[in-house]
Amino acid sequence: MRRIKFLAALTAAAGLAASLAIVSPASAQDTFTYGVWRNPKNTVHVEIKPCGDGRACGNVVWANEDAKADAKKGGTPNLIGLQLLRDFQLQKNGSWKGRVFVPDLNMTLAGTADFPDATTMKARGCLLLFCKSQTWRRVDVAARASPAS
Repeated sequence: MRRIKFLAALTAAAGLAASLAIVSPASAQDTFTYGVWRNPKNTVHVEIKPCGDGRACGNVVWANEDAKADAKKGGTPNLIGLQLLRDFQLQKNGSWKGRVFVPDLNMTLAGTADFPDATTMKARGCLLLFCKSQTWRRVDVAARASPAS
């Protein structure tokens, strides 16, 4: 009987170890990637979530009145809920690559995002030879760090 309990415990421990061993670097990167991020001027907040097949997408969850007005001038009537980050995929070098919609320009650009730490996103969007870089900050750090009540 002891031997059966020991074997069952050993099997369970081996299964747990195996499941932990298959966590890929991409999974660790997801911890940094997913969440709510704010642009440098804190005028727009974007929530980045998985959107299928290892891709990440980001939708606007909050914007101030100036950002909404700029989007409307560019031809985007509703900024809240709009998908700005589209089909981002993790690259072998650790960067994410996809497309970025810029509402005030009404254009979609090629983009990359790097996450040097859990609170910083270095974003870059390019159209032909013109590129712009921004440092975004995580909004939901406190919520992730505090225990669930």
